[in-house]
Amino acid sequence: MLKAKNPVNPGLSIIIVGCGKVGTTLIEQLSKEGHDITIIDRNARKVQEIANFYDIMGLAGNGASHNVQLEAGIESADLFIAVTNSDELNLLCCTVAKQVGNCAAIARVRTPDYSSEAGYLREKLGLAMIINPELEASKEAARILYMPTVLEVNSFAHGQAELIKFKIPKDNILGDISVAYLGQNIAPDILICAIERKGEVYIPSGEFHMRAGDIISFVATRKIARDFLEKIGFKTHQVKNTMIIGGGRAAYYLAKQLSTMGISVKIIEKERERCEELSVLLPKAIIINGDGTDPELLKEEGIEYMESFVALTGIDEENILLSLHVEQVSNAKVITKINHFTFKDVINRLDLGSVVYPRYITSEAIIAYVRAKKNSMNSNIETLYHMFDHRVEAIEFKVNESSKVTNIPLMKMSLKKNLLVSFINRNGSILIPSGQDSIQVGDTVMIVTTHTGFKDILDILE
Repeated sequence: MLKAKNPVNPGLSIIIVGCGKVGTTLIEQLSKEGHDITIIDRNARKVQEIANFYDIMGLAGNGASHNVQLEAGIESADLFIAVTNSDELNLLCCTVAKQVGNCAAIARVRTPDYSSEAGYLREKLGLAMIINPELEASKEAARILYMPTVLEVNSFAHGQAELIKFKIPKDNILGDISVAYLGQNIAPDILICAIERKGEVYIPSGEFHMRAGDIISFVATRKIARDFLEKIGFKTHQVKNTMIIGGGRAAYYLAKQLSTMGISVKIIEKERERCEELSVLLPKAIIINGDGTDPELLKEEGIEYMESFVALTGIDEENILLSLHVEQVSNAKVITKINHFTFKDVINRLDLGSVVYPRYITSEAIIAYVRAKKNSMNSNIETLYHMFDHRVEAIEFKVNESSKVTNIPLMKMSLKKNLLVSFINRNGSILIPSGQDSIQVGDTVMIVTTHTGFKDILDILE
């Protein structure tokens, strides 16, 4: 075993099998949050590099091997996560781990055949979670295409509340009005959670004045969100058609969702064999065998008249260039899939429309589970999203029992700075809270903050 320094660590003992994109993202996030991590991968050089860089334990070998898992410390592990490129290996790794250790297990499973049976597999194999990056990325893209004038739509409270991000255009009525004025005179049932201006992110007070070019994140119920966007001049109808470049799993999942919503789908894919598979799997979609990076082919297939365009090839550079090209030749709503996060500052300055990061969607679901597993009995994390390049967290807590934050008006609480209680979900009704409102046992509560690592609702207090 390659051993790095192992300081006394109050976190969970976590074994991660697979050092690919998702594995590395998990290692980066979970090591920041103070967990005791051991990684397993067949690639000895990669294991050594990552173990040294993140100051964690590393083991080169087969993650499904009983002996390798024992050497990695499975008997005392709290959590086992398998995120290799093979669904079958991930499921096998977790099955062995459940037999050997007394730990929770999470598997990444991406194949549509298995994904449709995720509930069955999770129950029969005793898994804590089955996560599918492509499926989750396609759901995010679909939510955006249902409301195409916004940049991002995230769902909370089992779909009853939405966190929506948009950019204030020139000459919009929101330009140079305060957050308080907006709440009092235009939209009392929404809450502005975060504002990005020239690279700086703010959790705004009522006095904060918005400007054209600001990127706004607000929370509301779906209907109220649509009404608000229409009131400030944004179209909110879903797109009628879309063109997808790349015919991988994410394209399949997205096309399937859009087709059921009555949206016409055209997929352009290079591999003839894959085109034949997709034409059987997606009878309602038009499948074109060709090079989606060829501007002439895009023109021939009507890119100028498309209402939306989604770049889903496996190569980030291709997706970026495709999106930049389409922004020039069409008025389509553009969504760009990006797997790597290396040049995020450059990417943020480009006009790529909405950007979807599958690896971060996956890691957020797992990190939410890890934090929930580590916390006290006061509350439980239901949902976690990172916003504005991980500078802001939106966390939904389920409040399980009475504590220092229950039955006290928010205005009388000593809350941390740069933090907002964004909504309270009480018995299925979404409440945008005022200072007089209080949190009750049984509520779910959404917090937006620039602080990181919250594990419990009590973390909101000074």
